[in-house]
Amino acid sequence: MEFQRVLEQYHAALDAFSRGAPEPVKAVFSHHEDVTLANPFGPAVRGWKAVVDALDFASSRFRDGEVPRFEAVAHYVTPDLATILEIEYWRAKVSGREDIASFVLRVTSTFRREGGSWRLVHRHADPITTPHTDGPLRSVGN
Repeated sequence: MEFQRVLEQYHAALDAFSRGAPEPVKAVFSHHEDVTLANPFGPAVRGWKAVVDALDFASSRFRDGEVPRFEAVAHYVTPDLATILEIEYWRAKVSGREDIASFVLRVTSTFRREGGSWRLVHRHADPITTPHTDGPLRSVGN
């Protein structure tokens, strides 16, 4: 149940991020030097300072947004480590555009216990959510 509350906080932080507010997401992240982030706006980064810079840049690209839906694909939770795979459904004005764009991200997030609290130590988000039609791969549920 405790991890579920952390997940709700994480989702609320991402919703704020869609409106250009990075601070709630920064509060969920670990501040240790082994923290990593890979998002669609740049290369994968490692270390708290690099993650902060990447979060600030990415959040500056969003405004007037929302993340109204999170689809859980898998949750793996142990007493000290948790990894989740989710599909995130976003709507926001992106990169100075005036129209609201809808987009879907496939996201893997890893949390660990630090001092009795869950902290995000890795987030990898990409827009790949549909399978190639010319191969044998199937999406989850097919």
